[in-house]
Amino acid sequence: MDRYLRPQINRDLKEKMVLLAGPRQVGKTTLAKSLVKSPDYMNWDVDEDRTRILSKEFRRSPLWIFDEIHKYKNWRNYLKGLVDKLGRSQRILVTGSARLDALRKGGDSLQGRYHFLRLLPLTAGELRLNSARDVADLYALSGFPEPYFSGSKTSCDRWSRGYRERLVRQEVAENTQLQDLATIEIVLGRLPDIVGGLFSVNSLAEDVQVDQKTLLKWIHSLEMLYAVFRVPPFGPPRIKAIKKAQKLFFYDWNALADDGARFENFVAVHLLKWVCFEQDAKGRNLELRFYRDKYDREVDFVILENGKPFLLVESKV
Repeated sequence: MDRYLRPQINRDLKEKMVLLAGPRQVGKTTLAKSLVKSPDYMNWDVDEDRTRILSKEFRRSPLWIFDEIHKYKNWRNYLKGLVDKLGRSQRILVTGSARLDALRKGGDSLQGRYHFLRLLPLTAGELRLNSARDVADLYALSGFPEPYFSGSKTSCDRWSRGYRERLVRQEVAENTQLQDLATIEIVLGRLPDIVGGLFSVNSLAEDVQVDQKTLLKWIHSLEMLYAVFRVPPFGPPRIKAIKKAQKLFFYDWNALADDGARFENFVAVHLLKWVCFEQDAKGRNLELRFYRDKYDREVDFVILENGKPFLLVESKV
């Protein structure tokens, strides 16, 4: 199937280099390779490809794809040099499961040389699901292509379990400086219990016996790797308790067993995907928040444009 970002990527490649970020196994590589007939695909994790990247031995192709190149310490200057030398004569697509938008902020800036896009999991709109049964199948499985197209709940559960294990043992280990992988894995296992309620850093830190600063660093790393995302509040600005409150969700809603929390997470991913597309492709100043006032009255989600609410969404099973 053609992913929803395909037309936008093709348009953007005509103007600048494209950075395509998103969760691990969400379909970035498959999408990238489908853009032209014979792309020159290079994966930093493959020895042969890494040698070609460093020696700049590229094949003649209308599209060069660099996958996971952010693991190269000098990746920003490397890409900057290519873009400055080749300009629009060569189309370049960079993909990665770690947050390229966060990593690019350090060191030499690539500002003005790229378009940034985020590929998120399959949703009802992208799949053009027209029946309640089809939407229920998506909800029961996952928005990640492999488990969704398997059509099997058992296969989906096995995939999700393995996904979370690899996320810590491979992605966290390779893309961060964090060392205590065993405790991080415990934290990742506790986070599903938080979805649907307010995220208390203090409570979770006490539970896993780490200080709050360390826990927040771990959560930030999981966000950078597109494992989870946080939704901040929107409410009376003078109320400190409201300003500190946050909600946390998974990109893979199959991580959740509780039906109410799972459905709220399902809705959160759908809304976040739309917000990200409008931000990246159209430049709209949108934010995904939830509403809460001093009387604890709450609306599950509110989308802001230019700081003002224009859409409120309540999710109920």
